[in-house]
Amino acid sequence: MSTLINGLKEKWENLKAENPHLRIRNAAAQLGVSEAELLTTNVGEGVTVLKPEFQNILLDVEQLGKVMALTRNDECVHERKGVYLNGDFSSPHAQLFVGEDIDLRIFINHWKYAFAVLEGDKKSIQFFGKDGLALHKIYLTKDSNEQAFDALVNKFKANDQEQTFTFEAIAPKAEEKPDAEVDVEGFQKAWRELKDTHDFFMMTRKFGVTRTQALRLAPQGFATKIDNSKVVNILEDASESNVPIMIFVGNRGILQIHTGEVKKTLWHQQWFNVMDPDFNLHLDVTKIAESWIVKKPTEDGEVTAIEVFNKEGDFIAQIFGKRKPGIPELQEWKDLVAGLEK
Repeated sequence: MSTLINGLKEKWENLKAENPHLRIRNAAAQLGVSEAELLTTNVGEGVTVLKPEFQNILLDVEQLGKVMALTRNDECVHERKGVYLNGDFSSPHAQLFVGEDIDLRIFINHWKYAFAVLEGDKKSIQFFGKDGLALHKIYLTKDSNEQAFDALVNKFKANDQEQTFTFEAIAPKAEEKPDAEVDVEGFQKAWRELKDTHDFFMMTRKFGVTRTQALRLAPQGFATKIDNSKVVNILEDASESNVPIMIFVGNRGILQIHTGEVKKTLWHQQWFNVMDPDFNLHLDVTKIAESWIVKKPTEDGEVTAIEVFNKEGDFIAQIFGKRKPGIPELQEWKDLVAGLEK
């Protein structure tokens, strides 16, 4: 182990001694390193480097049975229990798991490292980006197959456990171009003529607008800025009225989706939480910079979302009413959203 890694390991141990409940993501931030860099200081001591065969690892996860999938960004944590079913890696753009419980859109070109991690009685497989950012984690539950986990780790264990890890900074986003340089008329026409919500991203690319700029320049009635507190209101209202919803949370490497009712909601300091048996959400409301009601036309009728952004204009979360292609949006969801506009 290099002197540099030894020094980092010692700093982390000291930090944990001072604060035993400190999470690795927060420790990394305090030490000015990435989470993956911290993790590599424990290779051979509960951490096993896996081969970067992400597709094959993920397809084998089904054998673990019911696990907990965790995806997060700096503002929100999304935890969903279930079985990894129907993996589809045929597209070079986005890879999929599509099940009632585990529902993922994966952007595997952003993935670089995989580790198996033992923390006390917790066992997990963790995936990281080129900059050491944690993209996705899979934790065993009491219902998981531990023997299958051990077999998976053994199968994908990297030959070189003492390899050198390299991390690179992610290129900064391009500057937002001035509104005056945007073909606003053409953009608004394209929005009104949308047939599928999945075409929205390509539309913003075509007109060279950022996501929040798109909402500012939206056709009349298609995007309404709301008070950030209303994000919590919609979750509480959906819980009280038993309206099934879809909650998307992600980062540059993955989107994770929960579909269904949310039941138990509660506050802990600045965090608003959903604490259901198979779904947990933790949202730091102090980090919400903008919240919008966004409407998009589709062949199945209008689709309405609550979209939540941080101060950099990056997605924190999206909330929809439960829906599937070919089925119109739930009227109960439309009614809940209409209540926010009053």
